[in-house]
Amino acid sequence: MSTANLPVKKGESSSELIQLVSFNLGAEEYAVEVLKVREIIRMTPITHIPNTPPSVEGIINLRGKVIPIVSLRSRFGMNSTEDDQHTRIMVMDIDGKLMGFIVDGVSEVIRISSGEIQPPPSIAAGGVDQDFICGVIKHGEQLLLMLQLDRMFTGAEQDAFSSFA
Repeated sequence: MSTANLPVKKGESSSELIQLVSFNLGAEEYAVEVLKVREIIRMTPITHIPNTPPSVEGIINLRGKVIPIVSLRSRFGMNSTEDDQHTRIMVMDIDGKLMGFIVDGVSEVIRISSGEIQPPPSIAAGGVDQDFICGVIKHGEQLLLMLQLDRMFTGAEQDAFSSFA
């Protein structure tokens, strides 16, 4: 695990620059490490699989690889919306497995100092369901929630996803 995954405590100084991809779900902005993102693609037809958790939309074939697709809106308990021209699938490396995450839109790649990452508020850090929120970044007038998506799934869920490939 790189130091970029860990929030820097207040008062520590660090000049390590990290790159993040920011994306939005509704009015909220999120960010993930750019090194985890393999590619960003437009929405494509998804093959639905019966008896999967509600957040699993199904699978796609991406250049011969079968990739499970997860709706982050659904996973975060948000209302679903219709896909539009901004909707994207972020294909990411999650513990060595490729997975796609549907987001409302991808904003930009940003470079920040690791010292700009603040720890998540205790209300988010205390819940097991929110263990994947690893920091908060002030970017302009917005706050970005930094996510570590490999923490989002239980071991059983990761095993189930690996059966798709």
